[in-house]
Amino acid sequence: MRIVEFQDQPFHCLRYANVSKSRAVVTERLPFFRAEVDGLPDGLDAIIATADLQGRELAKDYDRPTRLLGEMLADEIDSLRSLKKVPPRERMAIIVAGDLFVHPQMHRRGGLGDVRSVWLALARVGRWIAGVAGNHDVFNSSHPPDPLVLDRNFVNKPGVHLLDGTIIKIDGLRIAGLSGIVGDPRRPFHRHEQDFADAMGRLASAGSDLIITHDGPDVENTTLPGWASARRALEASRPTLVVRGHRHWDTPLAVLANGTQVLNVHARVVVVHR
Repeated sequence: MRIVEFQDQPFHCLRYANVSKSRAVVTERLPFFRAEVDGLPDGLDAIIATADLQGRELAKDYDRPTRLLGEMLADEIDSLRSLKKVPPRERMAIIVAGDLFVHPQMHRRGGLGDVRSVWLALARVGRWIAGVAGNHDVFNSSHPPDPLVLDRNFVNKPGVHLLDGTIIKIDGLRIAGLSGIVGDPRRPFHRHEQDFADAMGRLASAGSDLIITHDGPDVENTTLPGWASARRALEASRPTLVVRGHRHWDTPLAVLANGTQVLNVHARVVVVHR
């Protein structure tokens, strides 16, 4: 599966609330882009890919419950479908590359919290959902949040595929996933850099059509950030398509030395069409 065209002008935007570095609540826009690939399985007309949806709906105050940006995205996909701007649910799949949580009080950036509501909302608007955990994601209702505990009812739900160093085959696609980031392995969803690169290399060498990863490679001789070790691991295998988040790239699509494409979906939505 290779991207043959990426339209660099968004066709749609969704307004949401984010937290600035100074901890002020600001209005931002989630851009939607289109891309075309040279082939998709017969059962799919499009795949929607996204990551780092760390925002909430706009509100006068955040003392009352508000929806996470990913939940808003699910409703927006429904609206776009009614306008025939995306395919029917049964002809479309969803990919998420991690980090879907922000504090309900919007008092600071990030945080650690339960993102099952986002996954389930997006699962509702697609044929299936596959993805990885980011370093801000929890999949249970524990207090305090405990990323080491996974809600078995959630991870065993039909059509929901949370991946970490694993590969699934669905609709004729071999999809691999690597959760988390490079960091202190004593923390959940963190790996030593070499362990992260080795895991990336194993997934690439297994013949994956698509690799979903939260953290990921850099691009040599550019300012696009990431890990050189992860890039070298990917370049040692046959070309594939990598979808990543965690760190924003001004250029969403890059090509590594071996022909592997890296699609960065940090704080953006990409609708990948046949």
